Amino acid sequence: MNSIILFMKKNIKLVVVTILLSVSLFAFSAYEMSKASSHDPEKDKLLVELLMFVIERGHYDPASIDDNLSKGIYKDFIDALDPSRRYFLQSDIEKFSKYETLIDDQIKNKEFTFFDLAYSTYVKRMEESQKFYKDLLEEPFDYNVNETINTDYEKMPFAKNESELIERWRKQIKLSTLSSLTDKIKLQEEDKSEDKKIKSFEEIEKETRESSLKTLDDYFKFISELDRNDWFGVFVNAISSRFDPHTNYMAPDDKERFDVSISGKFEGIGARLQKKNDFTEITELISGGPAWRGKELEPGDVILKVAQGDGEPVDISGMRLDNVVKKIKGPKGTEVRLTVKKVDGTIKVISLIRDMVETEETYAKSSVVERNGVKYGIIYLPKFYIDFENKDSRDAGKDVAIEVERLKQQGVTGIIMDVRDNGGGSLKTAVDITGLFIEQGPVVQIKSAGTRKEVLYDRDAKVQWDGPLVVMVNNFSASASEILAAAIQDYKRGIVIGSKQTYGKGTVQNVIDLNQFVRGNTVGDLGALKTTTQKFYRINGGSTQLEGVSSDVVMPDRYSHINIGERDLENAMPWSKIDAAPYDTWKIQDNFEKALQNSKSRMALNEHFQLIEKNAKWTKERKDAAVYSLKFDEFKKEQEKIEAESKAFKPITDYQNELVFRAIPEDEQLMQKDESFKEKRERWFESLSKDIYVEEALNVLDDLQGKPVTKGDINLKKKVVKSK
Repeated sequence: MNSIILFMKKNIKLVVVTILLSVSLFAFSAYEMSKASSHDPEKDKLLVELLMFVIERGHYDPASIDDNLSKGIYKDFIDALDPSRRYFLQSDIEKFSKYETLIDDQIKNKEFTFFDLAYSTYVKRMEESQKFYKDLLEEPFDYNVNETINTDYEKMPFAKNESELIERWRKQIKLSTLSSLTDKIKLQEEDKSEDKKIKSFEEIEKETRESSLKTLDDYFKFISELDRNDWFGVFVNAISSRFDPHTNYMAPDDKERFDVSISGKFEGIGARLQKKNDFTEITELISGGPAWRGKELEPGDVILKVAQGDGEPVDISGMRLDNVVKKIKGPKGTEVRLTVKKVDGTIKVISLIRDMVETEETYAKSSVVERNGVKYGIIYLPKFYIDFENKDSRDAGKDVAIEVERLKQQGVTGIIMDVRDNGGGSLKTAVDITGLFIEQGPVVQIKSAGTRKEVLYDRDAKVQWDGPLVVMVNNFSASASEILAAAIQDYKRGIVIGSKQTYGKGTVQNVIDLNQFVRGNTVGDLGALKTTTQKFYRINGGSTQLEGVSSDVVMPDRYSHINIGERDLENAMPWSKIDAAPYDTWKIQDNFEKALQNSKSRMALNEHFQLIEKNAKWTKERKDAAVYSLKFDEFKKEQEKIEAESKAFKPITDYQNELVFRAIPEDEQLMQKDESFKEKRERWFESLSKDIYVEEALNVLDDLQGKPVTKGDINLKKKVVKSK
């Protein structure tokens, strides 16, 4: 879940923390660090000392470093290494367990005996496991044996001996191949082509084992590329996450990815890569990037070598994907030369000048839909992005303001603000976006530990959009999304519709660069710590922590009965309440209560939503199912039963709202020039045309402006259950 980030120029506490850290760590000089190498224990000691110092002085409510914390770290790290209980033996766990209440002491003493033991044992068990699965996949499985497997691994004890461990591997692999086997046989039975080749059961069974072998080989190759530093990073995160779910250590690569995520841009060539065996393949070119502009690279091309400017080309076959990316990315204006095997098999050297690349799918986008002669606009915001390093760069607040203006130019009479699946981002942009829809006033309240609350205001009296407004949310709308939805709801500025409640993340994180606290650093990049420094509150005084934002109109979805949210995470901070900030509700909207009641009435009568609710309960049942038969006939019957039950829900995916969504003129021009951009927009429009939630949002907009909703608009009762 993306964090809500606030760089607190006004936060005196954080400034004090920074000064204290700088003074305290002055002793970590070049002299101390000169003896450290990339795998030197001194670097690990420094990293953990920095981590704990920052958390203890900067975290909103740091937990005590005691035996309870130690037990949590112990559990989380073992679970991270062996979540499916198929590597460690019970004897390993017995060796580990004596450290269960000692990890806190080891942290204080900068001593990592537990980590070293767990890591070295893990490496050994991984090497042994490769022989297990290779031996098991050499011979056919017997699918006539009446046996079952329980996939609730969390409750499963560790294997007592190697024989029991091999048996666990056998059942897990057998389940995988059995699932593939039934799928392949079903596809063959359904194949009606005249020239189809009929394969025997034995041939298909062999194919499933070969496929499983390749999958496991690929997985173990990926694991083998991880070094001790990678696993120590996992251990450090097991420590940090015990303070709360959003306090995380970011290794240097993770920090870079976070920066790209929050800003939506990076310096490079603009190509997405994936590993295929030992080779690196281009999967997508990002619109507007150097690779896209050059028109020489295309998806499917394989990169063989990388050279920096006039430098010697480096063979990248077998290299970790992260390292390949590091060689290809680089500062704007520099040259990179790629030796590429083209899709047609030819070898070509392609020179590219790196530039700033913007990941367009990160940014806000809008569409216009017309119904019964009335135009409406929808703005989809996937993240609350910002570039903290460049105040003149684009951010979510500026971009949404532009989209609102463009929709106004198209003559829309109502706007849907869609923040479904939006995990958050910048607090500042959430305040800015809220300000587009309200007169000046408070938007959110923030409190640091031991300090008075701070209220963030929209101080601009201008209202960019004063017409009907709907905010769409779901279970995955979090952080900044919840600030926006809560403010709109508290002001009664618009109607919030969607899942019963949003995610429930009411905390603020700061990203603190750990390198700034070490003088004469010779150990390399230490990464950063993202830690919880504040809690935020609605203007009515309530917290969104755990409880989220309850929708004004609740619409069922497939996750309605599944535990998703902050309230389901370990170590989540508690709900709390403070005094409300003074504010006045929106007075312009006359039809607010009527629109709410009308929508709730439609929900109660709508057979399609009733079907979605039924599907949600069925999805919960399927999620909780953990025991599977490993006998072919029984497994096949179980799958056929599940498939038969799922057919009842096919109308959900077949639904069409019969609305036509179109691009604004600025996007239409870009669609004519860029096929990739055109394809992405058209896919979005297609998904909107199948979205019953958007359709109901449009009904609410009708009600808000007093427009009578026609029978054709809302009478879904007769058409929803017909499968197309």
